[in-house]
Amino acid sequence: MVEELIGAVAAAAAGGLVYLASAARVVKQYERGVVFRLGRLHGEVRRPGFNLIVPAVDRMRKVNLQIVTMPVPAQEGITRDNVTVRVDAVVYFKVVDPAAAVVNVEDYRFAVSQMAQTSLRSIIGKSELDDLLSNREKLNQGLELMIDSPAVEWGVTIDRVEIKDVSLPDTMKRSMARQAEADRERRARVINADAEYQASKKLSQAAQQMADTPSALQLRLLQTVMAVAAEKNSTLVLPIPVELLRFLERGHQEGAEGAHPEEGDRPAPAPADHPVDTAEQAIDELRRAVEQ
Repeated sequence: MVEELIGAVAAAAAGGLVYLASAARVVKQYERGVVFRLGRLHGEVRRPGFNLIVPAVDRMRKVNLQIVTMPVPAQEGITRDNVTVRVDAVVYFKVVDPAAAVVNVEDYRFAVSQMAQTSLRSIIGKSELDDLLSNREKLNQGLELMIDSPAVEWGVTIDRVEIKDVSLPDTMKRSMARQAEADRERRARVINADAEYQASKKLSQAAQQMADTPSALQLRLLQTVMAVAAEKNSTLVLPIPVELLRFLERGHQEGAEGAHPEEGDRPAPAPADHPVDTAEQAIDELRRAVEQ
């Protein structure tokens, strides 16, 4: 009798273990469990952890809630300005309603993929080439809105959509390269012309200033001579203008007056009928200035 009782208890325990093993389900942290009882949606979505179902009656389907990265195959189309392009993109989405993702659509991944391809072709037809190349942020937002509108009913939300690459024909690439080169050449010519204009204005102002002050022109000439003579690798032939001689003569006379301020001690000026001595003195002054 005791043996029969022990056998019954062991059989019951074994049956309980078998039942528990067939009824136990473990849902991971990034998953949710949707339970169907006899084909009908039963209860709430099961949370992560250890869960029990009725064997042979309930069926649990696990849904991943992680963000899915889905590449969109390259789509070929004609833009609004009649340019043939190939555009590929990538879609980031996730499931927010596991029950709707299982019940409302047969395969939500395939549905999102097809909707993304259709929306991408539609965006290509509505956009111009310049928008595809330089205004992608706006196109990404429009593409995200087009995919997200029907995906809400599937329990899926679109996190973001990015256009990856735009492939152009070789002829169009060469045309764009020529356009960019011509634009840069135009800007270079405009900058060069503006620099010439500004330089001419400065030179005109400098010439006017030197015309008002003849001595400034002579000083500039002496500076140029000193700069050329500093190299010591060429022979310098310097024509001496009459204005320079007069400038040096005037400076010599002012220096003599400063050395003898009193009228009684001032030496008599050189006679006017000997201009050769004055020229020789001017040449000596010029030679000493160049050597310094």
